[in-house]
Parts: sequence; C-alpha cells; structure tokens
Amino acid sequence: MIRACLIGAGRMGSDHAKHIAYSQDAELYAVVDSNFEAAQEVANKYGAKAFSSTEAALKDPNIEAVVIVSNTDTHADLIMLAARAGKPIFCEKPIDLDIKRIDECLKVVEECGVSLFVGFNRRFDPSFQSLRARLDKKILGRVEQVMISSRDHTLPEKRFLKTSGGLFRDMMIHDFDMARWLLGEDPIEVYATGSCLIDPSIDEFGDLDTAMVVMKTKSGTLCHINNSRRSVYGYDQRIEVFGENGMLKANNLQPTTVEHSTGEGIRTDNPHPSFPQRYQDAYRIEIDHFFTDIVKNGQKPSVSAEDGRKAILIADAAEKSYRTKQPVKL
Repeated sequence: MIRACLIGAGRMGSDHAKHIAYSQDAELYAVVDSNFEAAQEVANKYGAKAFSSTEAALKDPNIEAVVIVSNTDTHADLIMLAARAGKPIFCEKPIDLDIKRIDECLKVVEECGVSLFVGFNRRFDPSFQSLRARLDKKILGRVEQVMISSRDHTLPEKRFLKTSGGLFRDMMIHDFDMARWLLGEDPIEVYATGSCLIDPSIDEFGDLDTAMVVMKTKSGTLCHINNSRRSVYGYDQRIEVFGENGMLKANNLQPTTVEHSTGEGIRTDNPHPSFPQRYQDAYRIEIDHFFTDIVKNGQKPSVSAEDGRKAILIADAAEKSYRTKQPVKL
C-alpha cells in the first residue's frame, strides 16, 4: 500500500481522505493542516498521523506520495516542497493564480523529475468519459459546437470569493479544461462577458457571479461556456457536443431515477446539491488513477502540469476580455 500524505483537512481534504482510505493501492498515512485539531480529527478517523507543518511531515521517510488540497495560495509552495523531497504529487486545481508563479513551480518539478497530477476531476466523471470516448470514435463526424453549462447551487461566502481568484480562475477553470479535453485542440480566441446579478456587492473586489464565454479554435470549432453562482434547482452540470452527424449530451445526475407522474405533470429529483455529491465517482476514479496508474505503475498523469498551466492562460484571457470588452487572441 502506498503511504499518502494529505495536505489540507478542510471539506475537500476530508472528502479526499475518504477516497484515499478506500483506494485499493493507498493508505492515508499522514494528514497536515495548520489547524492541528482539524488535522488530528481527520487523521484519527483513518488511523493516520497528524502534523501542523508540511516540512515536519515530509521528514518522515515512510511517506511515498503527497495529495495537496489546501488553500490555493499555498499550492505552488507545497508542490515545490514535495518535489524537492522526491514525492509524486496530486494537487487540486489551480497550481497557482499567477502564470509566472506557475512557471517557476513547474521548473522545479521538472528539475526534480517527479510526477505532478492536477486535479481536474470532471475528466474522470463516467458520463463525461463516455461522451469523450464516443467523440474519439468520430461518431459525430466533424465537431462544430461544444456547449458547457456549469452553475453552482448557491453563492459562496464573500470571504472565500475575495481570495478565490475570481469566477474565471476559480469556477470556470474547470470548464476551460473540459473544453480543451473535448475539443481536442486549444482555443485561439476568447471572448467573455459577465455581470453581478446575484450579489452586486461582489463587484467591489472585482468579481462577478454570472458569465458567458465563447471560444474559437484554429479549425473554426466554437465552444460556449455559461456559469452562474446560483441555481435554485441544484448543482447544474451539463455538456452538449454538436457535429455534422448529430449530437451528444451529458445531462445532470440526480440522487434517484424515480419519477412521480400525475395529471399535472411528471416530477423527478432535483440534481445533486453540490460538487462532492455530483462528482463523488470522479473523485474516487481520479484518486485511483493517481495512486495505481501514476505512483504504482509509473504511467504519465492523464491531466498534466501543462494542462493546469493552459487552463490558467485561458482564464487570464477571459478575464482580460471581460475587462476590455474585446476578444483576446491566444
């Protein structure tokens, strides 16, 4: 069993701890959080060690891999620390919010010769993977349009939004990665627009809660992404790919498939309320990919450091387009 060190014991950290513990090839060996009580709580649940310092944890020679689920502004430093310790790394998106900082970080990773897997979990969703597999078989012929809808159930707290990097770098970055994955090529032009429709006060620190982006690739394929920080009916996650021979769709998942039919209509469950429930299978599959395929069997990460870098480049272009009200070339 691969002995894993989990860095970050918040909500996402607790979820990843569960998936590590259930992995066939890994065990949760250590948990790190600056809040030692939080680290201890997660560690005790799985019989792991608790640390308040990553430096202290990495001195333990038994640690064989690192999973980073801490605050975004700590990711780059922790990646470099783990790389210099010679550990393969799983890091939640993004690597950092600043492209220069990302490049500095990736240089260290390359010099140390370790694997870095970036946690764009949606690539591992079974429905999205099935859609991508069908695209690979060219059943649509030439792809002409990709449409991605991604809407949070509720607006996050302001204290999170103020440090999140903004909607394009925090939320839509998942959709930028999905777009590249589905299109099979990078966009060459980005146009973004947005508003503060849910809470106008977040404009005070330069964020927005509603946005649309249109991207164009060299081949002419178009991709439309729409994001909202509020969806009263649940966590809305849908993909539609349109091509010369038809269309592929991946719809929302619901807690059950039960339908209640009456003379007034048909009722079903709302979509899942948030991402931990909606993407629980994806999180489990990506953890298995990291420990089994990458760490144990030496395969290359299916989501690379360069994928993480390119997603930020698109997010930066979208931010610039939104501010300038002009398309931005990539």
